[in-house]
Amino acid sequence: MNKNKKIRIIRKEDREYPASLLNISDAPETLYCMGRTEILSSRMLAVVGSRKCSQYGRTTAMRIGEAAALNEITVVSGMAKGIDSFAHMGALKGGGRTIAVLGCGVDICYPRENRALYEQIASEGLLVSELPPGTEPRPYTFPLRNRIISGLAEAVTVVEAGTGSGALITAERAAEQGREVFAVPGNINSQYSLGTNKLLTDGATPIAVVDDIFRGIGINPAMTEEEASDLGKDEKEVYDIIKATGEVTVDYLCRTLNRTPVFINGIITVLEIKGLISYNLGKIFIAKF
Repeated sequence: MNKNKKIRIIRKEDREYPASLLNISDAPETLYCMGRTEILSSRMLAVVGSRKCSQYGRTTAMRIGEAAALNEITVVSGMAKGIDSFAHMGALKGGGRTIAVLGCGVDICYPRENRALYEQIASEGLLVSELPPGTEPRPYTFPLRNRIISGLAEAVTVVEAGTGSGALITAERAAEQGREVFAVPGNINSQYSLGTNKLLTDGATPIAVVDDIFRGIGINPAMTEEEASDLGKDEKEVYDIIKATGEVTVDYLCRTLNRTPVFINGIITVLEIKGLISYNLGKIFIAKF
């Protein structure tokens, strides 16, 4: 246990109890918390997957965690080995927030090999459990905690999961709770993707690029530092207007920037080539769509 962190008890009737959990039928009566409890009021995205995963899954979970940090979304997961751990690490690497919902008391690090991650989340993020301190992990406690992972979040993303993965339980609970379920498409020949690909056939929302997740929950994705540094002054000026407005026409950009259609169309072409914008019928441009 991290001796420098105190365990805080939050009950259903307390003001700090997350509103998102109040909306599920089997909300926990009590939350035992260690870390930054204020992030319980932030927007949250659950990112889950199998303990056994591929390099593709690990890299994708990290990228989603980093992108969530960039877009000021808290990553919620279960601190299990594999996908969960990499989602937490991505959020922390990006300087963002993360919450680990444990299947044991918050004073117990499980799995033990995640000690460094456990300590970092206790210091920079939040550890949460409905189980009293000192409660050891048991097989039945993990499916129970999955409803809290999905209940805290406004959407759940399953990165990689076999047919027997607990991540599929989280996805099922998310659907029951009325949350959006995203799934990362995987290799049809890989055992690690059987569960996620099955979710897609059952109606989960596929992810073509990471930013699809954020657009799916109503966020215009932020540019990465690399993307921003690759833009010239005029390109960034046009991009910022498109992002702030959501949908614009060439005429709107011409009037706003007092520029000619030839100039604006040239900038639009460059931004399209860089993959930052696209357009629908009627020449309405949408940032990073």
